[in-house]
Amino acid sequence: MSEPDAPEITYAAAGVDTEAGDKAVELMKEAVRGTHTPAVVGGVGGFAGLVDVSALAAYRRPLLATSTDGVGTKVAVAQAMDIHDTIGHDLVGMVVDDIVVVGARPLLMTDYIATGKVVPERVADIVRGIAEACALVGTPLLGGETAEHPGLLEPHEYDVAGAATGVVEADAVLGAERVRPGDVLVAMASSGLHSNGYSLVRRVLEVAGWPLERHVEELGRTVGQELLEPTRLYTPACLALVDDLELEVHAFTHVTGGGLAANLARVLPAGLVADVDRTSWVVPPIFELVRTLGNVPWRDLEGTLNLGVGMVAVVPAEQAGAALATVAAQGIDAWILGEVTDDDGTPGHDRDLVRGTKGVDGGAVRLVGTYRT
Repeated sequence: MSEPDAPEITYAAAGVDTEAGDKAVELMKEAVRGTHTPAVVGGVGGFAGLVDVSALAAYRRPLLATSTDGVGTKVAVAQAMDIHDTIGHDLVGMVVDDIVVVGARPLLMTDYIATGKVVPERVADIVRGIAEACALVGTPLLGGETAEHPGLLEPHEYDVAGAATGVVEADAVLGAERVRPGDVLVAMASSGLHSNGYSLVRRVLEVAGWPLERHVEELGRTVGQELLEPTRLYTPACLALVDDLELEVHAFTHVTGGGLAANLARVLPAGLVADVDRTSWVVPPIFELVRTLGNVPWRDLEGTLNLGVGMVAVVPAEQAGAALATVAAQGIDAWILGEVTDDDGTPGHDRDLVRGTKGVDGGAVRLVGTYRT
């Protein structure tokens, strides 16, 4: 037992400010409510979010798709620059665009923010970014949590994570089993680094002694501004392809951690190889900057960063033109990246042939040509 005159220890004295948490909720409430569709039941602040899924009764065999992710060490850049309203776009892109890869339509998303100290305005900025991105992909932000972790995180530090659920008809699931020889790869341009490989990028800048405030002529802005460019959201474009009854889509791949080849190999069946033409696009300046500034080998670069390709659709060759037009109509640059052929077992240089990635025993990706910068 404590002595009678011992000082009181309160939750606030331990570093947790529940009033700040309440203020953060008030500041973000309207942004979250703005993502809610007519299917959302109830408002903000409940123990659990509710969404009406009675429309699923029309499905013959609905499958739920789920994904969870964060944005990695990109949050360190946001914290260093004290800009927090864009990181939410990255979170939504990392989560929801994984769901659409199987052809699923997102139904809801939730978020989690852990921070050393709740600064209501900062938390509200983060959630506002998440809400803006959710609205752009037509996905209600159904719930979330902000946790204050004094002693575990510094007051200015935070991390974000999210999860989403979608639905797809069982016989409409996209993936390797649909891919055929002769299929064409339709690349969709990235908006920059997206949210992968930032440990490499930050290390390159650290060794080179480049501050985030440094203006780079090739980029047309500062390094920090380039690094905070939000991840492009591909869900609307992918759903436009899937919903077009005149189009047939066999697979998508979301180019995240591991780079283009490693992620593309995940959606190819054993016995097939995708030939990717490195000359089919110009690598954006930020990637060339990282390579030259840090003397990063091409092999390491293409196995870490997206190099300008954020999503790939695999479609029959005769529908490639229509697919390109559909993606372009969504405001995204697209081009023919390569094609799928039978794997004749011809060995390639270890840098140029990728197979067996992410635990998937599937097809292979053969990278040909030399990147254009």
